[in-house]
Amino acid sequence: MQFKVPQFLDIEDKIFGPFTFKEFVYLAGGAGLCFILYRLLGPFIGAIPILAVAGLSLALTFYRPNNKPFLNMIEAGFNYLMQSKLYIWERRKNKIEKNSQARAGMEGTSGNEKREMLRKEARLGGNKLRDLAWSLDVLDLNKNK
Repeated sequence: MQFKVPQFLDIEDKIFGPFTFKEFVYLAGGAGLCFILYRLLGPFIGAIPILAVAGLSLALTFYRPNNKPFLNMIEAGFNYLMQSKLYIWERRKNKIEKNSQARAGMEGTSGNEKREMLRKEARLGGNKLRDLAWSLDVLDLNKNK
């Protein structure tokens, strides 16, 4: 016995000509709000709000960044603004001085010796590895939830 598996489930039906129901609501709602602003504020004072509403309405209808609805981008931006952020400040003056002194000491050495010194400098020690692991744990905020 064979069953037909539905395909293209993520494609919405075109109800109003070339527009889906959501797109039609965005356009009709934007046009209605523009008309209300025009009647309340007039053409000169209401020009800026009308352009803003029309632009948002058109962006919601036609603009698809990364092939996703523009509403997803607005939602992600809003969530980013509302979530708590972790700012870490670390003084690096000593590290900069050590690196500049080490590089100043390498000026008279040959290429192979410079490579060897840089290779030793770039190795992950226990402290650097611990700091890296901590930063990865901090960046994964959903890990403890």
